[in-house]
Amino acid sequence: MESFVFTSTTSVFGDALIPPAGQPAAWITEAVVPEPKNIYGVTKAAAEDLCQLYHRNHRLPCIVLRTSRFFPEEDDLPAAREAYSDANLKANEYLYRRVDIADAVDAHLLAARRARDIGWGKYIISATTPFAPGDMPVLRHDAPSLIGRLFPHVRALYDRLGWKLPSGLDRVYVNDRARTGLGWRPKYDFGYVLGCLEKGEDFRSPLAMAVGAKGYHKGLMVPPKAQTV
Repeated sequence: MESFVFTSTTSVFGDALIPPAGQPAAWITEAVVPEPKNIYGVTKAAAEDLCQLYHRNHRLPCIVLRTSRFFPEEDDLPAAREAYSDANLKANEYLYRRVDIADAVDAHLLAARRARDIGWGKYIISATTPFAPGDMPVLRHDAPSLIGRLFPHVRALYDRLGWKLPSGLDRVYVNDRARTGLGWRPKYDFGYVLGCLEKGEDFRSPLAMAVGAKGYHKGLMVPPKAQTV
């Protein structure tokens, strides 16, 4: 074996994703220390540590990719499904915690190609957020005003669709290290989504539409509780 790429998850951050009440939204980079909150996160964290151990002891190039949500199934939380239509919910997630499967595949291919040069690394794989660290206080409590300033046409577009912006967000996944370290250039972000919506087009990649849903709510994938990323 020349190198190893491990698909991890942003779920590994666990309780570190939700700041205490009254605090700004969390700016989640690879520097944030994981606090797994369930067996899924614990096992992913353990597997990451094993990758690092094997790299250290045997010099096997290992790359860990912490992917955010890319599955097309409906949200596992009933409250989320009741508050938003499925497409509305997924569009909003491109602001902070979703990646299209085509971009996720590209990240894995880049990691495989570059592993021998990098040696060891962990990377968050999520759509490029439009936010900056200084936006976190407003984002936690008044996301619509911030999103409206960044995307002035979003309110009219969402009104036409009957959609809603999130009232507040608790975290933002930051992909800077993957873009600089792997040379990753994700295509699908919130701006891309809005462009598709304005033209009446599906914002999913052709690969995402071809892969389709695998039915994890029916027990074909990991348990729903483990899918909160």
